[in-house]
Amino acid sequence: MNSNDSYKTLCHLTIDDQQYDYFSLQVLEQAGFNKIPSLPYSIKILLENLLRHEDQNTVTQKDIETLANWSPEQQSSQEIAFRPARVLMQDFTGVPAVVDLGAMRDAIKALGGDPEKINPLTPVDLVIDHSIQVDLSGRNDAMEKNAAIEMQRNAERYTFLRWGQEAFTNFRVVPPETGICHQVNLENLAKTVWHSKVGDRLLAYPDTLVGTDSHTTMINGLGVLGWGVGGIEAEAAMLGQPISMLVPKVVGVELTGQLNEGVTATDLVLTITERLRTLGVVGKFVEFFGSGLAHLPVSDRATIANMAPEYGATCGFFPIDQATLNYLHLTGREEETIALVEAYAKAQGLWYDSAQPSPQFTEIVKIDLAGIKPSVAGPKRPQDRLTLAELKPKTKELLKSYKRENEEDQSFATTSDFELHHHDIVIAAITSCTNTSNPSVLMAAGLVAKKAVALGVRVKPWVKTSLAPGSRVVTQYLNASGLQQYLDQLGFDTVGYGCMTCIGNSGPLPQVVADSISENDIIVSAVLSGNRNFEGRIHPQVKANWLASPPLVVLFALAGTTSINLDVDPITETADGRAIYFKDLWPSHAEIMAALESVNRTMYTKQYANVFAGTKAWQQLNAPLGETYQWQSDSTYIQHPPYFENLKREPEAVKDIHQARILALLGDSITTDHISPAGSIKTDSPAGRYLQEQGVEIVDFNSYGARRGNHEVMVRGTFANIRIKNEMLAGTEGGFTKHFPSGDEVSIYDAAMRYKEEKVPLVIIAGKEYGTGSSRDWAAKGPKLQGVNAVIAESFERIHRSNLIGMGILPLEFEKGVTRKTLNLIGNETISILNINTLTPSCKLIATLTRQNGEEIKVNLISRIDTQNEMAYYEHGGILQYVLRGMVA
Repeated sequence: MNSNDSYKTLCHLTIDDQQYDYFSLQVLEQAGFNKIPSLPYSIKILLENLLRHEDQNTVTQKDIETLANWSPEQQSSQEIAFRPARVLMQDFTGVPAVVDLGAMRDAIKALGGDPEKINPLTPVDLVIDHSIQVDLSGRNDAMEKNAAIEMQRNAERYTFLRWGQEAFTNFRVVPPETGICHQVNLENLAKTVWHSKVGDRLLAYPDTLVGTDSHTTMINGLGVLGWGVGGIEAEAAMLGQPISMLVPKVVGVELTGQLNEGVTATDLVLTITERLRTLGVVGKFVEFFGSGLAHLPVSDRATIANMAPEYGATCGFFPIDQATLNYLHLTGREEETIALVEAYAKAQGLWYDSAQPSPQFTEIVKIDLAGIKPSVAGPKRPQDRLTLAELKPKTKELLKSYKRENEEDQSFATTSDFELHHHDIVIAAITSCTNTSNPSVLMAAGLVAKKAVALGVRVKPWVKTSLAPGSRVVTQYLNASGLQQYLDQLGFDTVGYGCMTCIGNSGPLPQVVADSISENDIIVSAVLSGNRNFEGRIHPQVKANWLASPPLVVLFALAGTTSINLDVDPITETADGRAIYFKDLWPSHAEIMAALESVNRTMYTKQYANVFAGTKAWQQLNAPLGETYQWQSDSTYIQHPPYFENLKREPEAVKDIHQARILALLGDSITTDHISPAGSIKTDSPAGRYLQEQGVEIVDFNSYGARRGNHEVMVRGTFANIRIKNEMLAGTEGGFTKHFPSGDEVSIYDAAMRYKEEKVPLVIIAGKEYGTGSSRDWAAKGPKLQGVNAVIAESFERIHRSNLIGMGILPLEFEKGVTRKTLNLIGNETISILNINTLTPSCKLIATLTRQNGEEIKVNLISRIDTQNEMAYYEHGGILQYVLRGMVA
């Protein structure tokens, strides 16, 4: 680290007779960089990272000088190399990452290299949280039964992870039934300031990370700089490659005042998401400051930081202050760690005090916490916020969008003792680390349940209820407060410790409900305390999904419908006909604060004492040993991927794209949920047919997420989302396209395979914000295996753009004002893009569009390969190929 130490910034810090070395920003300031005190805190952390890793190769003096002189007016054109202190993974993205590492060991061995070179150089924590499903709910044995089903379904995957745990150094696995990765990170793994032995020095430095889940940003609430990257980029970071990035613009969000009675951190984050999405912060850092921070504990800050991907930012950073230390103490961090955090932050100018001058920002957004109102967001985007009064009229609009407004009051009989209506809620889930990491909103939900039980009111019988905490600590404090019993009585029994409903693992609806929805095409709703509500994500039969705070989830479950104004309408009624309103059920701030007294440090230290040990079932898994994995040809979960087949020591020259066909013509806000296989596997889909051909029973299909280690399943499920709309096929939903020149309407996978046989290259055409959503590497791997050479869109979401390059797919943008619509594209055109071998970052290329009648149109396209590092990855056919060749050079 910093072998040259050009600016001689190494200093010492002594805490309780222990000396720590650190690279001082204040010494750098004294060298003439007088802007450093006014830099955003997130930029200071990046600057320290450059100082510590200066090697005059990946990090130069010029890089340090550029960042030290950062100004609000600065254009993001300078590339820097960021090396995170660690990498965080969840199992859906972690399994394919370990599969890739295993395949890389085979490839380097085939090239005559040492397989042991394929080993994480950066510490990695993988938390198994994405696999458990809400198979059972509303019963006191739901958690035990769901966990048993999870282990039975996923034993093959988990055995593979156990192999990885033994085969790779610097690689830890947090077993299932522990919690959600971001909450486990917040409550235990993160240190805020790290220290490690480097030579004879004990070096202190900021805790930084990247994660293979977009909500890695949650840790920003603890003063830790980190964000989500694609699994491909994370694998490269694990192997010692720096994260190539442009110097970011930083938007400051000034928070003033404090939240009013009855308003939650969820309401605040939905408002922030709406405001910042409207402003446009994609690719930018967001940093919070102002007097309002004094009224936001870390749990509230983490809720806000968690949803940075929803407001489009790279991160949503909160600087270190007294609230940070309070949370570190509450959650059981060692006192030595807490003392180091305080001393280091103050010595480095990373300690926040609202009385000090505010940093300089690219632009500032002001939000008065006192102006926040109770809110929900939906029905399909997190940024579409509504007040409670606006929800009821919005439901009418929703029916109009489905041309069903004449059915507004219609009821649909079931075979049970109730009837369903449009907008009835069939899923009410307290779920997601976004909110289950926040004791105040969970206590509020418990208090609503307590009041409901006291009044004798119950959840409507058509609502599937569940509580999926992000850690076992939640169960401990809900039990200690006496509130879990009331949640249980309303059907909000704990169903497991994992993401569950938030990522679409909501499990089956009761058969009578599912049948009624299918037979009558009812527009039903889900209400969840999650962070995403994209089409088709929560449950394939649920078309309207609403984000809300945990206490609101309970209220909606009692109401049974979203066609309600909670401000004025009765929510439900008692057995004797008394109308029950919001005011009868909502807890006061004083009641919530009293319940919070149950939360203490001992709960955290107890639950995390053996966080890597796992259950007896986990410990009994019989994992294979060896430096390379013994792939099983008959496995339907884990298969050797084809990315490194016939890999040569030197890359081939990049090729032009001649007469490519359009595989899909797509609109705005195409999410990675639309692209990457997710959720359940349909029986008659290409993936479903493949599994049946392999002898897998339909009941054992599991989910796409669980089968991410098998490329044969995943390539068949790419673009197979039931809600995706390919504009080539007007009025059709689902993963279908036209094959040209035949004009046959087939699945996107089948068309791609036909084009591959015909040796026809493919492109995707799309609108704005292509690839928004989760950081799913299969949203790039799948198109690559289908034969997609380029994606042409109006704009890209940050992580997905990086993933495309990481897989050797060229991301190209239309010039402003040019779209698929202005070009009158219908999908039968061919596209040629020449001179790709002359590519430079952000350069322009000319595409030739040829219509079916022979007419040619020239279109300027902008390369979204933004940096030289990304250019190198693309030239090698992908980031992992680049890394692999570097290891055998």
